[in-house]
Amino acid sequence: MDAAENDPDTLLRRAGQGDAQAQAEVYAASQQRLRQMVLVRMDQRLRARIDPSDVVQEAFMEAFQQLPEYLVEQPLPFYPWLRQIAWNRLVDLHRRHLMARKRSVNREEHLPELADASVAALAERLASPGTSPSGQMTRQEVRARVRAALLQLKESDRELLLLRYVEQLSTSEISAVLGIREGAVKVRHFRALERLRGLLDDLQPEGGS
Repeated sequence: MDAAENDPDTLLRRAGQGDAQAQAEVYAASQQRLRQMVLVRMDQRLRARIDPSDVVQEAFMEAFQQLPEYLVEQPLPFYPWLRQIAWNRLVDLHRRHLMARKRSVNREEHLPELADASVAALAERLASPGTSPSGQMTRQEVRARVRAALLQLKESDRELLLLRYVEQLSTSEISAVLGIREGAVKVRHFRALERLRGLLDDLQPEGGS
């Protein structure tokens, strides 16, 4: 197959035309990141009832149905658009199964009862060797300290770090998800890391390194 047939825009166009192979390739390219998002956002009580992979598959099914219309307007880059579909489905599931208070799904918001799962995932990621801001500490030392520091951060800072380090979104993707300029994402990312470093310093045991 010609390489041009596999460039992202052409692949999406083919998928929107119902090409099963193109849809499979689009699914393979985004499935892992989307499942990670669902995993860290899904309430443990809901996970006992619904497989996160089912949420991902349903989101892709809906996305492929809407893809022809999306390709005309392209209101967001593809992955943030796909993620928004999965996000909306996840919010609806929380409302329906856990009777959560109604929330708008037009903004990036935390789902109910997700602090523990998301903070734990973020602490684990930031505690990895060589990952800023904890590169000078061993993973075993820093995991609990990072978790404690994250819980003291503003929710907006924690959310941005979650998008960057756990969901592994690019600057442009975070910009699309949060509805802010890429420059603002970079500034907020830098400031969030600085605040986290400061909190980690405050939590450093006396005489520690």
